[in-house]
Amino acid sequence: MTSQFHALCLDANDPPRLVAFWAGLLGRETADDPHDGVVVLPGDDSGFRLRFPATRERRAGRNRMHFDLTSTSLDDQREVVARALALGGRHIDVGQRPEEGHVVLADPEGNEFCVIEPGNAFLAGCGFVGALACDGSQEVGYFWSRALGWPLVWDQNEETAIRSPRGGPKFTWGGPPLMPKTGRNRLSFDLAPPAHGDQEAEVDRLVALGATRDDTGRDGTGRDEAGRVAMLDPDGNEFCVSPAR
Repeated sequence: MTSQFHALCLDANDPPRLVAFWAGLLGRETADDPHDGVVVLPGDDSGFRLRFPATRERRAGRNRMHFDLTSTSLDDQREVVARALALGGRHIDVGQRPEEGHVVLADPEGNEFCVIEPGNAFLAGCGFVGALACDGSQEVGYFWSRALGWPLVWDQNEETAIRSPRGGPKFTWGGPPLMPKTGRNRLSFDLAPPAHGDQEAEVDRLVALGATRDDTGRDGTGRDEAGRVAMLDPDGNEFCVSPAR
């Protein structure tokens, strides 16, 4: 049995503002959760919730992961961009060339995302959230494939991608060179043990696969107030394992 992908966490200086932005952009419902606060719910059973832990830390440098949103036509791409801007997003320059068809934007706290031009074959059939594009090594792509039990759907030239057997977005890692890590990642994975599974047993399994415990938690144990165990993947990216519920 493998971990379940419970949520993607976006650290937020103003959580309600980011909840409103991402719920509006993705066209999803929100809900109050006793453990996670206000979350953006999945669009279907192949997706995942978005969780917005509050932080006082400000962004430092570019994020190591971002959403690639798809479009069905040039008009649809323009509509998605216009909706993002109306919700408080903005255009940003990350070195993209004028001839590239995707549009690079940021949410109200500067978290980057792209609106991909229509006809992208790699993201065909992945839905509106086509990919979670990550900066990372081939090793970390293999790690997450084993951790989640998701098959590799791309493995060439040190670039990797995995996808849930249920469908939904691809998770991709672009291979070297890796961006320098500047403080804690703003985006991170929140896993849950398998159904009726044991949290500590799952943590031990992930350590055996190459993860490490992150013992910088608030109480010195690597756990937060909700009992989540803080961990690091083989590239040093933070993630957590929630208690079984």
